[in-house]
Amino acid sequence: MLTIDAKGLYYRELNSKVRDAVSKGEKEIVLKNVNGQYYIGDGLRGDASITIEGVPGNDLAAFMDGPTLIVKNNAQDNIGNTMNSGKVIIYGHAGDVLGYGMRGGKLHIRGNVGYRVGIHMKGYKKQIPVIIAGGKAGDFFGEYMAGGALILLNLDNKNDNRPMVGDYLGTGMHGGTIFIRGAVDKKICGAEVGITDLNEEDTKLLKEYLTDYCKDFNLNVDEIMKGQFKKLIPASLRPYGNLYAY
Repeated sequence: MLTIDAKGLYYRELNSKVRDAVSKGEKEIVLKNVNGQYYIGDGLRGDASITIEGVPGNDLAAFMDGPTLIVKNNAQDNIGNTMNSGKVIIYGHAGDVLGYGMRGGKLHIRGNVGYRVGIHMKGYKKQIPVIIAGGKAGDFFGEYMAGGALILLNLDNKNDNRPMVGDYLGTGMHGGTIFIRGAVDKKICGAEVGITDLNEEDTKLLKEYLTDYCKDFNLNVDEIMKGQFKKLIPASLRPYGNLYAY
C-alpha cells in the first residue's frame, strides 16, 4: 500500500503523484490530509483502489474508467462527470451536479446530495450508471436523465423536516429509472415523469443495486427494502419534440 501526504500540495502536484503511482502498478493508494484539491481520479484507468482521507475538491472521478475511490468524509461538486466505469464511495454528504453525463460505473453516497444529481446521465451501450444516495436530495434530481438508475433512500433523517427531494424532479427526463424510497407528489415532478409502483422485476433489480450499496456501508439491505418505493419513468422519449420539431 502506498501512502501520499496531500498536505499543502497543489492539486496538479497531487494528481501527478497519483497518476504516476497508478501507471507503476500500485493497486492500493491512500491520500492523507486532502483539503479541497481538484480533479482527483480524473481520467484514471485500471483497477486501483484510492482511499481519500479528508475532503476532496470538485470534479472527483471525472472521465474515470475503472478505479475505486473511497472518500472517508464529505465530497464536493461535479463528481463522476462523464465517468465511464468504476466506483466512488462517499461516507459523508456530497454536493451538486453529480454524475453529469455519466456513462457507467457507480456513485454510492451515504448522506445527502445537492442539486441536479444525475443530470444528463445516459449510460453507454450495455453500461448502466447507478447513483445511490442514502439521505435527501435537492431540486432537479434526474434532470434531462437519459439512462441509468438513480436511487434515493432518505435514511437517518427523522429529525430533518426538509422534503426528501426538491422540486422539478425528473424535469426533461427521457430515459432511465428513478427509485424513491417514500411517497412522491406529482406536483414536484416534471411533466415528463410517470410515477408507478414497483413490479417483481423492479424489486429484484433494486435489491441487486442496494445489496452492493449496503456492503459498502455495512447496512441491512432487507431493512431498507421494507420501505415503500416508487418508480419514476419518462412518459415520453421526446419530451420537447413539440417545441423543436414540426
